[in-house]
Amino acid sequence: MLDFLWQLAGLYDYITIFTTWSFVLAFLYNLSASINKSDKSCTQLAFIMMVSYTSSIFMDPLSKTPHLTLFIFDIVTIFFLIIWRIYFSKNLPVAFYYLLVGLSFNAFVFFGMHYDSIVLGNLDYWWFWALYAIGQIIFDLTMLLVLLINKDFLGLVALKRYLLNRIKNTHQKVE
Repeated sequence: MLDFLWQLAGLYDYITIFTTWSFVLAFLYNLSASINKSDKSCTQLAFIMMVSYTSSIFMDPLSKTPHLTLFIFDIVTIFFLIIWRIYFSKNLPVAFYYLLVGLSFNAFVFFGMHYDSIVLGNLDYWWFWALYAIGQIIFDLTMLLVLLINKDFLGLVALKRYLLNRIKNTHQKVE
């Protein structure tokens, strides 16, 4: 597994470029698909993600704290998604929830890697490194896919509704 992770690290630049261009293409796809639609919410979300990922490509990965910088990028993007939700959204697309979950996961692993490698100075492989390397790619691809299809293919929105209804029903029984 360690050899596989080092091979992934060697492909970092290519993976970053592929992911960034994929978000640009997701925005362009949503832009062309929403030309005759009144609901432009997915296009706006794709634009936010495109700007975030495109601006982060200019960050130097060889800096002293690359994971902390990427953590900040994800937190700022989450902040902009919440601002968009409060002020600009009419219809809340499924993609919004997937983007929040994906960016939250990425922020968590970026902060974890910063803490592990910079604060603690750990350079020995452990399971969190695999979670970081593989999880980040999977969540980025999931966010891309949901921006393209805007479907609840993993059931996150259905799970949210189930949990909220369960909490609501439990609260009503207590009263």
